[in-house]
Amino acid sequence: MTEVLWVLVGIIIGSIGGILGISLVSAGKFEDQQNEIYDLRVQRELLKEEIERLNKPRRKPTPRKKRYYKPRNTRKKK
Repeated sequence: MTEVLWVLVGIIIGSIGGILGISLVSAGKFEDQQNEIYDLRVQRELLKEEIERLNKPRRKPTPRKKRYYKPRNTRKKK
């Protein structure tokens, strides 16, 4: 009877240790995944802004003012 009790105590302690071990390992992976999700969201927002900036219709430049020149007298008077 005492052997069965020790086996049960060992199983309980082992299962608690296993649960703690798995939770510690998965906690690090979960944090890495959360950081990756955050980075991807930031990247998505930056790409959205870039697409909006590139798709914006470009305005034509304003035309130059017409220059009116006075005719020069290139001939010398005699």
